[in-house]
Amino acid sequence: MLRHALQALRAIVARELLKFARQYGRLVSALVRPLLWLAVFAAGFRNVFGVAIVEPYDTYVPYDVYIAPGLVGMVLLFNGMQSSLAMVYDREMGLMRLLLTAPLPRPWILASKLVATAVLSLAQAAAFVAVAALLGTVLPVWGPQTPAVLLAAVCGALMLGSLGLLLSVHIRQLENFAGTMNFVIFPMYFMSTALYPLWKLEESGAAWVYQLARFNPFTHAVEWLRFALYGKDPGIAPLVVLGTLVLCFALASWGYDPQRGFGALTRRPGGPA
Repeated sequence: MLRHALQALRAIVARELLKFARQYGRLVSALVRPLLWLAVFAAGFRNVFGVAIVEPYDTYVPYDVYIAPGLVGMVLLFNGMQSSLAMVYDREMGLMRLLLTAPLPRPWILASKLVATAVLSLAQAAAFVAVAALLGTVLPVWGPQTPAVLLAAVCGALMLGSLGLLLSVHIRQLENFAGTMNFVIFPMYFMSTALYPLWKLEESGAAWVYQLARFNPFTHAVEWLRFALYGKDPGIAPLVVLGTLVLCFALASWGYDPQRGFGALTRRPGGPA
C-alpha cells in the first residue's frame, strides 16, 4: 500500500512539473509581477518608505529589502491560487473525478496535488530570489538560517496551496474564477505586512486595516519567512500558518467527498441530478 501511495505521489508531482515545463509563459508571468514591484515601485519609494529599526532588522533597511520577503510570498500566493484554477479545469474536463477514483485515500490524492503545487511554488520563488539578487536586492538565504528559511517557505507554500485547494471546491466553473480570485488574492496581499509593517498601519490610524492584517494568515506566512531570513524568533507565526494549513486541507478533503460536496459542486446548474 505504501509503495502504491508513493508511486501516486511521484506520478502526480511529475505530471505537474512536466505540464509546467511546457508552459513557458507561466514562469515569466510568475516573475513579472514581483519584479515590477521590486524594480519600479520599490525603487520609486526607496527614500519615502524607509523602514525604521524594528524586528527582525538590526539597522535601518531600504524599502526594497523590506518588501522582498513579501514579494516571495506574492509568488507563493499567486501560484497557490493558480493551482486552484488548474483543479477547476481538471474537474471540468473529468480528470479530477477520474483521479479521485484511484484505490487510495482521497486525502492522500489531494495531499499529492498539494505537494506538487508547493514544489512549483518553491521553484518559482527560488527563481525570483535569484533574479532579485541580480537586480541588487540580496536576501540572506544562505547561512545557518537556511534550514529555518526553507521550513518557512515550504510551510507557507503548503498553506497557500491548501487555501487554493479549498477554493477549488467552491468554484463551479472557470468563468467564475477571476471574480473569486479578486476577492482573495488582492485583499490577502494588500491587507498584510508584505508592503508595510503593522506599526505603520496602526500609526496611520487605519485601525480596521491593521486588525485585518493582524489576523490575515498571509501576514504570518510573510513574517515567518522574514524572521527566518534573519535568524529571529517568528513568534506565533508558525502556529497560525500550520493551523491554517490543517484547517484548509481538512475542509478541502471534506468538500471533495462525492457524498458531500464534490458531486454536487461538479454538476452544472440546470444539469441532470
